[in-house]
Amino acid sequence: MEVRVLLFASYADAFGSPNVSVTVREGATVKELLARVKEMAVGHSLPPAPLIAINQEYAAPGDVVRAGDEVALIPPVAGG
Repeated sequence: MEVRVLLFASYADAFGSPNVSVTVREGATVKELLARVKEMAVGHSLPPAPLIAINQEYAAPGDVVRAGDEVALIPPVAGG
């Protein structure tokens, strides 16, 4: 299935787009989706475990991604 992944800040800059389409199997987990994103040309520049949200809720590595979900990769944020 195709999953649309939203990218923000430095992630969008790295990919040159605010989103990417990623093909994963039905029932794929967040961990599997992240692995597919990292296989993409500039995906290797992502940190080992970026924050991920599914439908605006933080997701764990074992959570299942479903067709139609809104998946977001969230870069680290520093405050001061």
